[in-house]
Amino acid sequence: MLWKRPIHRSNEIETVAEADHEARAAYERGRRDERKARKRHPVMMTLTVAAAMVGGVVLALAAKEGSFGRSGELVDHGLAVAADRAEPVVLNAADDAGAALKDAGASLKSKTTPDAES
Repeated sequence: MLWKRPIHRSNEIETVAEADHEARAAYERGRRDERKARKRHPVMMTLTVAAAMVGGVVLALAAKEGSFGRSGELVDHGLAVAADRAEPVVLNAADDAGAALKDAGASLKSKTTPDAES
């Protein structure tokens, strides 16, 4: 008789608990596998974000100026000004570094050569 069968709840609860545990374990394994498959390089991500930001600035300038040509001129002018200002600074830094290396070499040379008087 169908309606008089005993109900076995203890096995059912264990089975559900085991199934839940297996499902969670499979989910975590899947997450780990996806993280490994989608590993990102921090330098490449930084360059991508920087390129996206530059693109956003160019689009904003294009919207402000009314054309991409005018915004391109503004960007080119800004880059030229920055390059003109940076060139003397870079050259001075290179000259200072060369002089520092020359002084360090002379100092090292004087420390390693034996004195004639001793």
